[in-house]
Amino acid sequence: MKCPACNDSMIVVEHEKIELDYCANCSGVWFDTGELELLMEKMSLDRANLSMGGILALPDVKSAEKRRRCPICHRKMKKAVIGREPEVLADACPLGHGLWFDSGEVGQLLTQLPQRAGGGLDPQGSVITFLGEVFKARDQ
Repeated sequence: MKCPACNDSMIVVEHEKIELDYCANCSGVWFDTGELELLMEKMSLDRANLSMGGILALPDVKSAEKRRRCPICHRKMKKAVIGREPEVLADACPLGHGLWFDSGEVGQLLTQLPQRAGGGLDPQGSVITFLGEVFKARDQ
C-alpha cells in the first residue's frame, strides 16, 4: 500500500492483534475502517464520536495541507478536526475505507481520550509507549 502523504510503500505493524499500515519515511499511519475503534476498545478508552461514521459526519475543514488520497480507492480524502488541545487533523476516506494520521497525531489523540471505568492498569500508557517506539508519537 502506498502512503497518502509521501507515496512511499508502507509496512504493516501489529499491536494487540491490530494490523496498521505505517510509513517508515514520514511516520504516518493508516487505520482501516474499525481499527481505530478496536485500538480504543483494547485501551479501554471512551470512543466518543471517533467511529468512521462519526468522523465522516464532521464538517470538512479547509487547510493549507494538501488533500491526501485514500490508499485503497485513491479518492481525495476529507479533512476533519478531531480532538482538542491540540486539535488533530485527520484524513478520512469519503467511501469509509479508513483514516490517515500524520506523524505523532495518533499519540496526541489517544492522550486526550478519557479512560472508561474499570479500564485496568494503564493500558493507555502501554499503547502510547508502543506508538512512541513505532510511530514516533509524541506526548504533548
